[in-house]
Amino acid sequence: MDDHSGNQECGTHGDGKCRPRELMTLALGALGVVYGDIGTSPLYAIKESLHPGHGVGTGPEAVLGIISLVFWALTMIVCFKYLTFILRADNKGEGGMMALLALLAPQQDRHKHGTTRTLSMIVIWLGLFGTGLLFGEGIITPAISVLSALEGLEVATPAFKPLVMPLTIAILVALFMVQKRGTASIGAVFGPTMLLWFLAIGLAGLPQVLSHPGILQALNPTHAFSFLAAHGIKGFFILSAVVLCITGAEALYADLGHFGRKPITIGWYAVVYPSLIINYLGQGALVMSGSKEALANPFYALVSGHPLLLYPMVVLATLATVIASQALISGVFSLVQQGMQLGYLPRMLIRHTSRTKEGQIYVPAANLLLMISCILLVAVFRESSRLAAAYGIAVTGTMTISSILFFLVATRKWGWALYKTVPLVAIFLLIDLLFFGANLTKIFHGGAIPVIIAAFMFTLMATWHHGRWQIARIARGRAVAFEKFYEQIVKDNLPRAKGTAVFMTHNRETAPLVLLRHYTHNQILHEHVILLTIITEDIPDVPAAEKVRVTELEHGFVRLTARYGYMESPDVREILEISEGSGLSFDHDRITYYLGRDTLLEGGDSTFSAWRKKLFILLSKNSRPALEFFNLPPDKVMEIGSQYHV
Repeated sequence: MDDHSGNQECGTHGDGKCRPRELMTLALGALGVVYGDIGTSPLYAIKESLHPGHGVGTGPEAVLGIISLVFWALTMIVCFKYLTFILRADNKGEGGMMALLALLAPQQDRHKHGTTRTLSMIVIWLGLFGTGLLFGEGIITPAISVLSALEGLEVATPAFKPLVMPLTIAILVALFMVQKRGTASIGAVFGPTMLLWFLAIGLAGLPQVLSHPGILQALNPTHAFSFLAAHGIKGFFILSAVVLCITGAEALYADLGHFGRKPITIGWYAVVYPSLIINYLGQGALVMSGSKEALANPFYALVSGHPLLLYPMVVLATLATVIASQALISGVFSLVQQGMQLGYLPRMLIRHTSRTKEGQIYVPAANLLLMISCILLVAVFRESSRLAAAYGIAVTGTMTISSILFFLVATRKWGWALYKTVPLVAIFLLIDLLFFGANLTKIFHGGAIPVIIAAFMFTLMATWHHGRWQIARIARGRAVAFEKFYEQIVKDNLPRAKGTAVFMTHNRETAPLVLLRHYTHNQILHEHVILLTIITEDIPDVPAAEKVRVTELEHGFVRLTARYGYMESPDVREILEISEGSGLSFDHDRITYYLGRDTLLEGGDSTFSAWRKKLFILLSKNSRPALEFFNLPPDKVMEIGSQYHV
């Protein structure tokens, strides 16, 4: 199959080629960001897979079968599915669910009918629900990761048990409180810390593997199949625990733009994959040896016999889980920004925490919501074992949706033949749906949490997107063509005020409603009128040289067309500065920015149900003001109101 990816091998903004030193630096950075989640899975994956409640026992054949399932889950899903194929589906170097939506560009089909429109809507719904599941994973990951790390204190002495939950909450609060400072200062230690973590877990498992080499039989897939066949429905349901070993696999794709495919791949095969496999084999070998302590917590049992190693391992595990949590928190911030730029979320305050790294952002509203949700999860579930049920649904649901959207990208965007694509994606979906089906049994034992979160986020995003489309439709009905507006200007021959007026518009063929209302009520125009159109492209960012186009029109009008990527924040003052480099000149002290303020009222012929109308109006009222979102000086902004019935 041809590689139709536009992905640059070495990050988003490079030339696609890396020097060896740069490649190693990026691979080290990927350890800290991309692999934090999947790298901390050994803390709880085998513990949950061998839980007595599964009823499959802990005999040699059961252990070999479970370790074999873990090994082949990592191999087939991460090595085969994601690293070999899914990472090809990048959008100008960026990955993730929103990138898949942008690649498929379903919004272009809104006015089409029949099968095409239905398929486009299905794509939107799948993408939005998958994004909602990622939000759920972003909430669950910090809670389960930090909680499972601190549970190692219980292995040292039961006296620490009452401290586990309050310490977990304290660490989570501290983690979310420092988000506003950005990750630039601590990001430099993420990679080296995770490298130390992977070396530590690999070395912890190696002695057990050497002492019990029989565990290497687990690498034979026949043990996985034999286990499933021997235990029937119980063996199938145990997949809901085995799936915990691949939590964070979606991060490989979501963080593609930060590092590029090659550094991510090198980091996996050189460090992460062998370290994880050795540790899982070591945990399995320890259980097979008959250690009763290993059944309670096989990960920490690897070092529990060495007090000088146990406490440092708890500290290192806590650091690793904080790093894993940070990656998911930053991922949620990026999802929020992309959602706003693509029109699926209302405007929110975004703060850039780094002058040199554009992707480092802080979203206060999302951060507060994540912190409250994580604390509630810890307070309600209290143990990582209880949270594990909630984790599986989020992970497997996201993977399943990614497979479906990948199929659409491969066939619709790249033109891959069906006879090649169908068997490939069928393998993906067979694995995804097996894990997803096994996790459905936990829907009433915590598994409903990510589904509820995903449904909530889906409703918000779908309501906002459809509501804004309805407003745009009403606005088009009130629009006046520029030719008629020009005729009115010539006919009235009104005086022109000194200075420049800036009006924002989405339609190049009609006059902005704010401009029409201003002209009608005030009976005056400025000497210079700038019609500013900001377009969000289906690419992560637009080069500065291609960002702004200046077109001079008649009667003192100038059109500025600014293009921004979905990972950028529009800045009107930046646009005007760039336009001056194209020959446009004006007095900055005599600029007035005219904005519309929409007042939404219930009623009209909208297809919204009554409760969705109320939700859309509530979202609109709490949306960040346009003057802040577009970085406008407040003392130079004039707002003109319009009413819309939705």
